[in-house]
Amino acid sequence: MKKNISVSRTLVCAALCASALFAAIAATGCAKKEAAAGADAAQTFRIGISKIVAHPALDAIEQGVKDELAARGLDASFDGQNANGDVNTAMQIATKFKADGVDAVVAIATPTAVAAANVIKDKPVIFATVTDPIGAGLVGADNMGSGNVTGLSDKINVEDQILLFNKIKTLKTLGYIYTSSEANSASALADVEAACKKLGIALVAQSITNSSEVKQATQAIIGRVDGIYLTTDNTVFSALPALVEVALSNKKPVFSADTTSAMNGGCVIASGFDYYKAGRATGTILADVLEGKAPSSIPVKYITDPSETDFLIDLDAAKICGITIPADILASASKIIENGKLTTK
Repeated sequence: MKKNISVSRTLVCAALCASALFAAIAATGCAKKEAAAGADAAQTFRIGISKIVAHPALDAIEQGVKDELAARGLDASFDGQNANGDVNTAMQIATKFKADGVDAVVAIATPTAVAAANVIKDKPVIFATVTDPIGAGLVGADNMGSGNVTGLSDKINVEDQILLFNKIKTLKTLGYIYTSSEANSASALADVEAACKKLGIALVAQSITNSSEVKQATQAIIGRVDGIYLTTDNTVFSALPALVEVALSNKKPVFSADTTSAMNGGCVIASGFDYYKAGRATGTILADVLEGKAPSSIPVKYITDPSETDFLIDLDAAKICGITIPADILASASKIIENGKLTTK
């Protein structure tokens, strides 16, 4: 009898052990499934990046977006496309992104943003460096995101910049070169015209259609102006070296609203955004959207924080133009070029 009891106890223990073993196996299986589900949740996002043309400022925007996503811990692959200044190519890029089924599009500059917003309706479109997103029809008058579209504007205070230019060089006539096919440039031209009229400065504006025309456009007006002012025109900035070459050979100063491109030298003064920081700000918007926030709930980002701006003075270019920079203006610069060397304060 004792033997039977002992055998029974052994069988019970074996059964319990087997049950525990099966439970452990089941738990392991569930854990693996949960881990797999977690891996799926931590997906690699496919991001299409379209820019109207390649130049240092727009390249800095692109890098800033990538770095911000990495800092937020979001895994992403990128398909970077360059429209080379052509609006039709921008439309083709948007169509490609739609066919590829990317998870979101970052459109850098107005033409690529408009193209992406017109073509892609079912995925987020985050624009960057669009001067007038309302005028471009990307968002409404309330500056909130519209549908699947929101982003960052690089609108500047044109009147303040021309006033600053006038402090270092008395301007009777101001030259302005812009791209006629870019909506942001048309908007900026209206601001420049209004500012010059208010300040009593004659304006000589010269339009271009592509970057190959920048040098010729500069040559056409350089003899009739006291200096050249440039707003955030991507096509013009892609050929900035040719422009400053003509200006400096005629001892005429250039004021640029793009400090990133001006760091290569040639512009007497440049005041504007730190485009890498603007890229990080654009990346923040994109990250919020990828994590579930609706673009329509995100207002357009306007850069107003002084920490996100730069002010550069090129003393070498100023010397060529016979200009002495006032001490108070020089002291306010965050970057100075002298003897070919860039110094950051």
